[in-house]
Amino acid sequence: MIIYQNDLVIVAIEPSEIPWIKVFTKRKIKEFSECTANEKREIFRIIDITEKLMLSYFNADKINIASFGNLLPQVHWHIMARFETDSHFPEPMWGKKQRSSQLNLPSFEVFFTQLKNQL
Repeated sequence: MIIYQNDLVIVAIEPSEIPWIKVFTKRKIKEFSECTANEKREIFRIIDITEKLMLSYFNADKINIASFGNLLPQVHWHIMARFETDSHFPEPMWGKKQRSSQLNLPSFEVFFTQLKNQL
């Protein structure tokens, strides 16, 4: 689900037990080095705002920020709030599940609305 977009990027929700968004370039490019200076600034502006809001709203133990493009060869970044009690911690969310989730988090919908308003 898209929560924000402009001429440079698209911000979408990744359905998960944890707060997780992805930031895509609007242009279909494969490598970060192909991004314009404006696209790079916009990506990092969104990462900065998202990380700060995830930390304050969810009181996350850690924020994971990653860029992978093996299965989807388009520039995109994952931003995830991580918790010691999530099902995969300390593994990445696409890694081996460690336990059943023990999370009791505030409303994701409120968070996504606040994020959209800040972007």
